[in-house]
Amino acid sequence: MTKTTDIREAVEAELDFDPLVDTSAISVKNINGDVALNGTVPSYPQYLEAAAAAQRVAGVKRVHNHLAVELPDGDYRDDVQLATAANNALLWDVTVPVGIEATAHDGNITLTGTVRYGSQRTAAELTVAGLIGVRNVKDEIGIDYDAADPVDVTVLVQDALDRNALVLDDSDVLINATGNTVRLTGHVRTWAEHNAVIDSAWMASGVYDVIDDLVITG
Repeated sequence: MTKTTDIREAVEAELDFDPLVDTSAISVKNINGDVALNGTVPSYPQYLEAAAAAQRVAGVKRVHNHLAVELPDGDYRDDVQLATAANNALLWDVTVPVGIEATAHDGNITLTGTVRYGSQRTAAELTVAGLIGVRNVKDEIGIDYDAADPVDVTVLVQDALDRNALVLDDSDVLINATGNTVRLTGHVRTWAEHNAVIDSAWMASGVYDVIDDLVITG
């Protein structure tokens, strides 16, 4: 059995193992660690979870999520209903700042407004992702920031990586800050380590954008 087949079968097994994913209409392809997910799922959370499940498998370097969300008949909501539900959810979520707004079109939610931190933008996405009738979430939320010293940003991110249990002490991840933008380069072993590095960068005060040039070795 080739390694290519091993990875594909491992991803299929992980998808079958995950109770949050209906795999009945999902197919998996793998080329040297580049995994593509094709087919359909019945909800947007399953779309996200399928990609997360594939990323947990050793040897997976990239995941191309081509799944489409095909809602069951009873889960369709018109644009007004869905937008109202999304805005109410944002209003009641303590982790989402005031001023974030949602619009809806054919199950597609678009988020707008401004926040202070990248983690708040992520919180807004998660707040609406699980609503009935959502097929996709487009994040157009901006980050309202003050000019940051690149040296200070670099130190903050590096300290966060040094504290993180998922990032090895001999990690070759490099942080290059230009103004409020952080570029990450180097190698990580797994998607879990990759996500830990990205999350650490977004949590640093003053970061407006994170450019992900990390290589996953698998």
